[in-house]
Amino acid sequence: MQVSQDLTRVAAVAAAIRQRIAGRTLAPGARIPSVRGFAAAMGVSKSTVVEAYDRLVAEGAIVSRPGSGFYVAGAARPLTLAAIGPRLDRAVDPLWVSRQTLEAGAGVLKPGCGWLPPAWLPDEALRRALRGLARGEAADLLDYDEPLGHAPLRGLLARRLHDQGIPAGPDRIVLTASATQALDLIARLLLEPGDTVLVDDPCYFNFRALLQAHRAKVVGVPWTPAGPDLDAFAASLRAHGPRFYLTNSALQNPTGATMSAATAHRVLRLAEAHDALIVEDALFDDLEPDPSPRLAALDGLDRVIHIGSFSKTLSAAVRCGHVALRAEWVDRLVDLKLATSFGSGRLSANLVHRFLADGSYRRYLDGLRARLADAMGLTARRLGALGLRPWLMPRGGLFLWAALPAGLDAAVVARRALAESVVLAPGNVFSLSQSAGRFLRFNVAQSADPQVFAVLERAMEGEMHATARERAPAQVRS
Repeated sequence: MQVSQDLTRVAAVAAAIRQRIAGRTLAPGARIPSVRGFAAAMGVSKSTVVEAYDRLVAEGAIVSRPGSGFYVAGAARPLTLAAIGPRLDRAVDPLWVSRQTLEAGAGVLKPGCGWLPPAWLPDEALRRALRGLARGEAADLLDYDEPLGHAPLRGLLARRLHDQGIPAGPDRIVLTASATQALDLIARLLLEPGDTVLVDDPCYFNFRALLQAHRAKVVGVPWTPAGPDLDAFAASLRAHGPRFYLTNSALQNPTGATMSAATAHRVLRLAEAHDALIVEDALFDDLEPDPSPRLAALDGLDRVIHIGSFSKTLSAAVRCGHVALRAEWVDRLVDLKLATSFGSGRLSANLVHRFLADGSYRRYLDGLRARLADAMGLTARRLGALGLRPWLMPRGGLFLWAALPAGLDAAVVARRALAESVVLAPGNVFSLSQSAGRFLRFNVAQSADPQVFAVLERAMEGEMHATARERAPAQVRS
C-alpha cells in the first residue's frame, strides 16, 4: 500500500510540472522549482520530487544542469488550455479556494467551494422563466436597465425585507450584478485608502481580498458561536476607529454560526457609540429554517447597510444582488454603479422577479432547507468517523467548520487532497490572524460523494506520516 501511495505522489509531482509547461507558466529554458521548494509546496518528501524530476528528464520534458538545477527543455509546445488548471504550488492565500474551485475540471470534487451543486438548483423552473422572458418584451432581453434596477423586482424585494422587519421601500433598494459588486460599490462610497474595516475572524475570504484591493486596513475580531467577541469588538472600535464593520449576522461564512439577539443589540450600541457603520451581508439568510434577528431590522437602516443576492440559492450564472441603505446615499451609490458598470443586468433581474413572483422560489427553498439539514447531519457523522470535530452544529445553511486532529495542518492536508482532485478549504484562508490552521470548511451539499472522505483520510494519514518522519531525527538525536 505504501509503495502505491509513493508512486501516486511521484506521478502527481511530475503531472504538476507537465501542467505548468503545457500552460506556458514555465517557458523553454526556464528554471523549474528547486527540489526542496517544490517538496514543501506539494507537501511531499524531497526524494519524491527527485524521482519525479528524474522521470521528466527521462522523457525529455526537462534537463538537468549539474550544480545549477533543472530547466525546461526544447522549444515551446502548443498551448494546452486544459493544463491551466489547479496549481498545487499556489500560495494558500485568501483567493486560493476560489482559484482552485473555479479552475478545476468537471471531474474534481469540491467540498471546499461555496455554492450548491448544479443538480440541487431549480433548473427546470429557471428554464420555464427563461421561456416566458423569451416570449415577452424585446427590451427585457436586449436593453439596459433603469439606474436603480428593475422596478418590479425592487418592489418585491421591499416586501420581502418588510417581512423581516427591515424598512426599505423600493426607492431605497439598488440592484447590482452580485453581492460582491454591492460590497465593491459600498467600499467605493465609504472608504478612503488607509481607512480601517473590521471583519470577523474567521470570515469569508473574499471580504479580505476585496477590502485589500481598496487599500483598506483590515482588522479581525474573534468570532464566537454567538457572534463577535464583544470585548474584542469594543477594543477594536476604540483602537482603530473603523469606518465600518462587515459581517454575516446569520449562518456566518465559514463557521455557520448565527449572531444572537443579545449580541446584535450590543454590537449596534457599540457601533453607535464609536460612530461606526455596519455592512450586513445577508447572502445565506434564505437558508435559515427560522429567521434570526437582522441588524438592519434592529437598526432601521440608519447605521446598517444590508446586502443580499440570489447567487447561492438560485443560480451562480444569474448575477443579481441588491443593497438596501439610507435614502441620502442612494443617488451616490447609483452614480458609482453607472460609472463602473453602466447598470445591472436587466435580463437577470427579470428572471429573478419571475421566479420569486410565481411562488416557485418559496417552494424550492422549503425543499432545499430540508435537504441541507440531512446533508449537514451526514457530513458531520462522516467527519466524526475520521476524528474531525465540528466547531458547532449550525441551525442551517451550507457550511460545517471542523477541526482536524491535533498536529495536522489544514493547508498541507488540502494540498495533498488537491493532488487527488479534491478541493478543500483550509481554515487560514478565512483567518486574518492565521489562527485557524487546524480547521477546514466543508460545504455539506458538495460532500455527498464518499470519495471526498476517502481522499481526506489519505491526506491526513500522509501528513501524519510526514510529520512523524520529520520528528524522528530530532528524537534520535535527543
